[in-house]
Amino acid sequence: MRRIAFWMVTFVILFVFIFPILWVYLTSIKGKVDIYSLEFSKQFIFSPTVDNFIHLFYKTPFLQEITSTFIVAVASTVLVMLVALPAAYSFARFNTGYGHLLFVTISTRMFPAAVAAIPFFFAFKALGLLDTHFGLTMLYLYFNVSFAVFLLFGFFREIPVELEQAAMIDRYGRLAILRKIIFPLIKPGAAITAVFCLVFAWNEFLFAFLFTRLYAKPLSVGLSNFWATIEIQWGPMSAGAALAILPTLTAAWFMQRYIIRGLTFGAVKG
Repeated sequence: MRRIAFWMVTFVILFVFIFPILWVYLTSIKGKVDIYSLEFSKQFIFSPTVDNFIHLFYKTPFLQEITSTFIVAVASTVLVMLVALPAAYSFARFNTGYGHLLFVTISTRMFPAAVAAIPFFFAFKALGLLDTHFGLTMLYLYFNVSFAVFLLFGFFREIPVELEQAAMIDRYGRLAILRKIIFPLIKPGAAITAVFCLVFAWNEFLFAFLFTRLYAKPLSVGLSNFWATIEIQWGPMSAGAALAILPTLTAAWFMQRYIIRGLTFGAVKG
């Protein structure tokens, strides 16, 4: 009975997570008649079509939007990791700022995003950063750095300081210790942090909606345009969503080995 209950619960959890994704992909290859059909059989048995994808690529700025999303998401994630890795290591090993600076860094994520929207909007308008890839990248950098520092700080704290002390006895410098000892051990934590930052930047909507118009408009805002006042274009919107989730799913798939290790990092101590 325990085994049966385990597999039933597992099936329910998988169904809850996988069915919405499956439904998006099914809707993306349906015709308009099949999408609005009330017959149950039409929901799963239908003639596939690529009209939604043709409409997406030829009648909407989908390519520009996904390019903008890729540029901003990847650039902000790389910058976040370049800033957060040394910062978290400094907080974990040298207690930089005696805990006060770490608290200030983390506190930037403690207030609602809507609270920061208005002052950031006026600041970006004065600096001419509205509707630019650079402005959106800096915005995501600001919000993701605190989150990344918070995660990486815990990972660095799990690495015994005795490893570094032993390397110093062998006359290794600080940079050599970071490159040969610390970074190989921190790979799982860095991987899961990078994936979280990438997913946030890829899916973020509020600031992208407020701070972009045409040139730097990302995919999350572009997909919302299919939700019109007269009708909802379910077919093209599902086609766009089906393509939009592929990059993050692919990144998570290739980095799953590090992600699993990162989620269990420090869970077992001998």
